[in-house]
Amino acid sequence: MKTFITITAFILVGVLTALFFGFNQTANSIDYDDEQEGISEQVIIRFSHVAAENTPKGLAARYFAESVQMKTNDEVTVEIYSNGEIYQDQNEWEALTSGKVEMIAPATAKLSPLFPDWQVLDLPYAFQTEQAVQEAYEGKIGEELLNDLKRSNAKGLGFWYNGFKQFTNDQHPIIQPVDMDQLHFRTMPGPTIAAQFDAVNASTSELSFNKTYRNLEVDFIDGQENTVSNIYSKKFYKEQSFMTISNHAYLGYAILMNKSFWNKLSKSHQEAIVSSMEETTDWVRRHSIEINDSQIRELKRTSDIQIDVLTNAQRKKWKEAFLPVYIQAEKSISPSLLREVKRIQNHYSSHN
Repeated sequence: MKTFITITAFILVGVLTALFFGFNQTANSIDYDDEQEGISEQVIIRFSHVAAENTPKGLAARYFAESVQMKTNDEVTVEIYSNGEIYQDQNEWEALTSGKVEMIAPATAKLSPLFPDWQVLDLPYAFQTEQAVQEAYEGKIGEELLNDLKRSNAKGLGFWYNGFKQFTNDQHPIIQPVDMDQLHFRTMPGPTIAAQFDAVNASTSELSFNKTYRNLEVDFIDGQENTVSNIYSKKFYKEQSFMTISNHAYLGYAILMNKSFWNKLSKSHQEAIVSSMEETTDWVRRHSIEINDSQIRELKRTSDIQIDVLTNAQRKKWKEAFLPVYIQAEKSISPSLLREVKRIQNHYSSHN
């Protein structure tokens, strides 16, 4: 009997020992599974935009993604969806604010129907040099416009640069304002842009950027306005016979992040994103000029499109023709923004 009890006790101790160490080992393997840790810590930012990858915006998005990944030691990954791959420009705002994507980079004009003060950036000949544009984006105007977004679920990170807009069409050269008479143009949304074309008796249709080529191809529209880099990358020049280097307005982008997503990021990740944004903004400001310059040279070398450059005297006539746009803008744009535009215009005109 004593032997039986001894054997039973020995077996019971063995079972309990095995159970203890077995469960303990399992618990430890879960606590220190490196692969599981990596999955839980990885942050994915889905970045949707509508431009081609070889444009200032497309290249800036790639630069930004690489910078964020490096500054966060691969803890944050920016997945880029270009060319309207998942969302077109007319529905990317809803995609951002509802959390379907975390970042977008719409043209500033795309925000004007939601935030009327953003029309200030669409005023014709508001900013006539790259330095003037930089002062607007990175000064009081940019600050006030980004603050305007606080009533939405979008956080404004800043502005990226592309270039000045030019006119193209397939009817005849556009030199004088009267040359716009009865032409039909694709435009981005916004009352100020519509007023610009109304002032020179041209009609407009608001069309998605990635549907512009098709509408040029089927002759639904006569022309469009855009930067050289967009005209080149989207091959608009293949369906247009004439381009006017008018520099009549500037095309740039608001870089926006879903606010709810931003608020959940760690402080270190937020700081890395802000630092990458500043670095990318500086990069694209310098390189956007080079890109547009190189692509206008390429168009002159390889395409049949006729390119006309407005003289100072001709540009003066366009400014006079667009004066009604400023009168209309006073009804919807805050006086403080219009005063700042005037100040920048006076400052840079005195330096020319």
